[in-house]
Amino acid sequence: MVTAAQHLPRATTRAPRAPRATAVRHLGPNWYAAVMGTAIVGTAGATLPVHVPGLRTLCTAVWTLSLALLTVLLAARTLHWTYHRDQARAHLLDPAAAPFYGCLSMGLLAVGGGALVVGRDWIGPEAALALDAVLFTAGTVVGLVAAVAVPYLMAVRHRIEPGQASPVWLLPVVAPMVSASLGPLLVPHLPPGQPRETLLLACFAMFGLSLLATLVMLPVIFARLLTGGPLPLALTPALFLVLGPLGQSTTAVGKVADAAPGVVPAPYGEGFRVLVVLYGVPVMGFALLWLAFAAAQVLRARRHGMGFSMTWWAFTFPVGTCVTGAEALARHTGLLAYDWLAIGLYALLVAAWGTATVCTARGLVSGALLAAPRPAPAGPRPTTVRTTSDGAR
Repeated sequence: MVTAAQHLPRATTRAPRAPRATAVRHLGPNWYAAVMGTAIVGTAGATLPVHVPGLRTLCTAVWTLSLALLTVLLAARTLHWTYHRDQARAHLLDPAAAPFYGCLSMGLLAVGGGALVVGRDWIGPEAALALDAVLFTAGTVVGLVAAVAVPYLMAVRHRIEPGQASPVWLLPVVAPMVSASLGPLLVPHLPPGQPRETLLLACFAMFGLSLLATLVMLPVIFARLLTGGPLPLALTPALFLVLGPLGQSTTAVGKVADAAPGVVPAPYGEGFRVLVVLYGVPVMGFALLWLAFAAAQVLRARRHGMGFSMTWWAFTFPVGTCVTGAEALARHTGLLAYDWLAIGLYALLVAAWGTATVCTARGLVSGALLAAPRPAPAGPRPTTVRTTSDGAR
């Protein structure tokens, strides 16, 4: 018996599916730098040694924006890994992109720390504590993994030429330093005794881990600058990344010293307070030297035609760590000079953040920032040479 269904044509091929989540195909981990830079505007401004009416409310609003950005980026990066795994794997195998996985850790940590500093004003102390505990744990785990995995990939899988050293290499090894500076905020919320001391000393261990790894990286980067000439124009803002470990380490020793009394035995607690001055003062001095050096390089790059790129976010978070470092030194030395330094650096931070935010918004609206990178030219462009009668001289 022949049924009507047997006379229907049988589909032999499926219609091609429309590409999914194409907008995020080229969304790299470097976008978490926008979260970091936004979060630190809120946290650094809230602890400035000056009272400005309405400043704390503005800082809380900026922190809320960073939380929203983090949520959107986590969702977008999840789509990226789901539908564009080939591109995500290419990022891991690219020595220019893989170090930015440290930004994921620092973005989680910066937003989590901001919850306890300013976010609690709007979401309440209990919610702020829960949010920070989750983000601090996740950010610390990601940071420690990145601090090992990215250098491992660079040593084993990446093919790096001697002249390719970049300040971007610092990103994965600086992430544990951010944990070291924000972990002490959670110490008072743990049970007294072993839990508090364990977390505090773990933060100090991450301070040492990150500091020693940075000291290994910095000579390679500086030697590249001296022997290889200026960085490419688009990469020049990355010079500000060197400020990150300098300012963040000063902040870390200050925060550890603040939390140490009653947590570690008296001699060690006093030792941490001494370390803030003996370590922080010279390191902040070097940070100011590097700030001037990097700024001069950026001004040169602008004169040579440097345009906006996502590397401009390097002007934000690293400068913000110097703000919090200067605030720590102001607390522990009582010097007005560090108060004014923190205020001046914060003004620079706000200006840099505003510029990067506006330019990023324009790039998103135009689609330029999420477009595929332009392919490199196949060969040198043809040039013409004008000769003169005395050209042989």
